[in-house]
Amino acid sequence: MKLSEYVECDATELASLVRAGEVTPVELTRLAREAHDEVNPRVNAVVEFYEDAETVAGEDGGIFHGVPFLRKDIGETEAGRLQEKGSRLFKGCRSDTDSYYFRRAREAGLRTIGRSATPELGSTVMTESFLNGITRNPWDLERSAGGSSGGAAAAVAAGITPIAHGSDGGGSIRIPASWCGLVGLNPSRGRISGGPNNQDASFGLSRAFVLCRTVRDMAAALDAFSGPHAGDPFIIVQPNRSYVEELSQPTGRLRVGVARTSWGTINLEPEVLHAVEATAELLQEMGHMVGDIDPPYEPIEYSRRAFARANASANFLEMAARAMGRTISADTLEPVNLKWYEFGRDLPLSGAVDLQEVLRRMRFSVGEAIHAFDILLTPTMPVVAVPHGGIYSATHPTLSAEESAEADTAICQYTGVFNVTGQPSVSLPLSQSSSGLPIGMQIVGRFGEEATLVRVARDLEEASPWSYRQPMIRAGNLKLERP
Repeated sequence: MKLSEYVECDATELASLVRAGEVTPVELTRLAREAHDEVNPRVNAVVEFYEDAETVAGEDGGIFHGVPFLRKDIGETEAGRLQEKGSRLFKGCRSDTDSYYFRRAREAGLRTIGRSATPELGSTVMTESFLNGITRNPWDLERSAGGSSGGAAAAVAAGITPIAHGSDGGGSIRIPASWCGLVGLNPSRGRISGGPNNQDASFGLSRAFVLCRTVRDMAAALDAFSGPHAGDPFIIVQPNRSYVEELSQPTGRLRVGVARTSWGTINLEPEVLHAVEATAELLQEMGHMVGDIDPPYEPIEYSRRAFARANASANFLEMAARAMGRTISADTLEPVNLKWYEFGRDLPLSGAVDLQEVLRRMRFSVGEAIHAFDILLTPTMPVVAVPHGGIYSATHPTLSAEESAEADTAICQYTGVFNVTGQPSVSLPLSQSSSGLPIGMQIVGRFGEEATLVRVARDLEEASPWSYRQPMIRAGNLKLERP
């Protein structure tokens, strides 16, 4: 297999080629290395390509047999491997725990060959840090790949691997999926176990999954990673059939709520609104009942959750620093995260109780506002990928904690709310700006109904395919400038 052929295949196709004996897992790992060496100096998506990548474990015969995979440098862990969380505070740290997530990855046949970049502590919508530098968008190197799973997104978009680990606590899978032209699902709360040591992470706001290029890879990944484990705080309703089987099931007629207005202080760019209108029209042509939905929450509601959790975050950092024999200072934390630490350190311990009440009220009010619809259609982001730096970066030298919370609330206006409600939501690369930048559309389902999202996403992929769109930087066919 040539590199130009490797980058054209999704994970499902690569696994089928391995099972057919047309290529071996080691050959795929070598191709991933070749792709990495070609494009990573340009995009800075991968912070470590394992020296022993050709010998990493992965069960034969799994749904992703032999497919190269990347681990985001925060969240789920591999025992013995570095996990530095994009931060100088954690530089050189190794995990002693294998997450259930990566046990399932190996059972599915995935070969984890390295670590992808994340902003410090996964805290911002831009993947840039003092530790690892700036991760660049393969569609336009002057723009952000998004965050916090920006390294994963840039790597998949540029062709290093066809699928990669991501996590989402406020949009961190869907944001980079939107800006890098990928499929990015944030599953229902409880669908993917965070065990054995991180169940229901971040007060239930954060979930792990993948970034990929096709809906069938998304469905297969749901089959690979879903399922409860002992110690999980609750067991979500289990699917009636495999998610891959859902790809051949009828969708039925759905009630679709369409967000045509801003849900925050940033207005929709005209091209983003046009993409919403076009997608709504497409869904209506498919026979669905389409109606408008007003903003289901006030931005201040979402901002409060950041302030309420600040004390818990500060306590975590203090305990981690103490365990490592390190100190928290401007030499170990980036400016904005240091300000959040100082802000949270001085808050009362009752903040955790306050947070739970903030989340409860928001879940209730949003639930009532959207109950009449089976799915929602929103922009994933109100704008296309933004230039590097500025108010969305934790490296900003003068931004206060309050200002960063306001900026985050504004740009994550369509994503973070569904981390609070726990509903599944997927960003699909259904449109493109006049300058060639991807525009993601978000489809939101009812709690526990990933199957509905699989079917709707399949329909949209068939009706408005995106595989022909290619970024400027892509392994095997590297373009030095946009044509």
